[in-house]
Amino acid sequence: MDGSISSIGDRLPDELTTRDQWVCWRTQERSGKETKVPINPHTGAFGSATDPKTWASFETACEATETQTVDGLGFVFAEDGPLVGVDLDDCRVPETGTLTDDAVDIVDRLASYTEVSPSGTGVHVICTGTLPGDRSRKGWVELYEEARFFTVTGDHVDGTPTTVESRSSELATVQAEYVASEPSETDDTADQQTEPTDSAANAETESAADQPARAEPDGTTGSNELSDTEVVERAQAAANGEKFTRLWNGQTSGYESHSEADMALCALLAFWTGGARDQIDRLFRDSGLMREKWDERHYADGSTYGEKTIHRVLQGTDEFYQPTGGSPDESAIDGGAATETTGKPAAAQSSEADESSEDYALREQLSELQAREERHLSVIADLQSQVERLETENERLAEELATVRAELDDQTDDHGDTATVGTRLRRLLPFSTS
Repeated sequence: MDGSISSIGDRLPDELTTRDQWVCWRTQERSGKETKVPINPHTGAFGSATDPKTWASFETACEATETQTVDGLGFVFAEDGPLVGVDLDDCRVPETGTLTDDAVDIVDRLASYTEVSPSGTGVHVICTGTLPGDRSRKGWVELYEEARFFTVTGDHVDGTPTTVESRSSELATVQAEYVASEPSETDDTADQQTEPTDSAANAETESAADQPARAEPDGTTGSNELSDTEVVERAQAAANGEKFTRLWNGQTSGYESHSEADMALCALLAFWTGGARDQIDRLFRDSGLMREKWDERHYADGSTYGEKTIHRVLQGTDEFYQPTGGSPDESAIDGGAATETTGKPAAAQSSEADESSEDYALREQLSELQAREERHLSVIADLQSQVERLETENERLAEELATVRAELDDQTDDHGDTATVGTRLRRLLPFSTS
């Protein structure tokens, strides 16, 4: 860290420094690419943008930059907080500070605290408000209000406010014009290349498709005419029934956030209900995961968190359970596509349905395992770094001890008592540097 870290608090708005949502960050190579990872200021180990236990006060984070091997400070956007971060990449010329025309347009519209990113090629705008829609990023523009952290430099952009301002309507305009529009193939590629900063945040943004229309209250994508009781019974008896039961009972262990657990349960319910929105909603409300947030309206189109969660799940689900009982020429609708009843024995169809559900679970588990592997590799790298630091410190202390011994030995000829002390010291020490 440079010397400016000691005075960075004087250059930041109180809306940031008074919140205990601070981490440090360090650059690390992952999959051949440099990524900024959050660091727990308390321990120096890896932090998380979804785990408040790894966050700290601004003062603690500043102190950690002096005692830990980190590259800077970071601020976490929390689900229950009012702050929103707008990240504009590759929009600034470091040598002149000139912004692109589109970046100037966004910065001027938001008119809130803005600072230069660590690379000098981008800027961060921080304001208060609520983000509309599902889509949070497109190309060089990203907007986040939870499960993300921003690097913080205190390098204020001249001509912008030094305070955090309320900008909900302006955020809606920026989101609509720069993010929510239909993405081109180039935009999709750019999204895929955006570096991840926390696995939980990636899961939230990657699952969001282009801005969807609001789910109609009575809209369904299909139905297999199973009762609520039958859905639960069959889901619990399936190959991945243990997982369903845990989620149904409200257990979120194994998931980075409550929202990810919500998505997982809705995905299982979507399969077993044949994709019926109203039945998925009704069953979720009976589950242990139900909370007040389900009915909160988080989006500009008036959709609730629950409606959008179901919509996202249905967009990503293409396999639905279809029970036996119909004639060979009957069909059932799943996601708008007709699926013919096979006429196979009930046991065979049930087995195939269980396999489809199990395949979905296995794919999901593979994704979770890959994320955990990445986190474990990061921990290993961090431990190796700590071992190297300890070995260096041990070598330094050994050299200092050798110097002290040499000084004691030099005094032997002139001071007999000192020589006796040196001899005793050598006998007491558990190792020798000779």
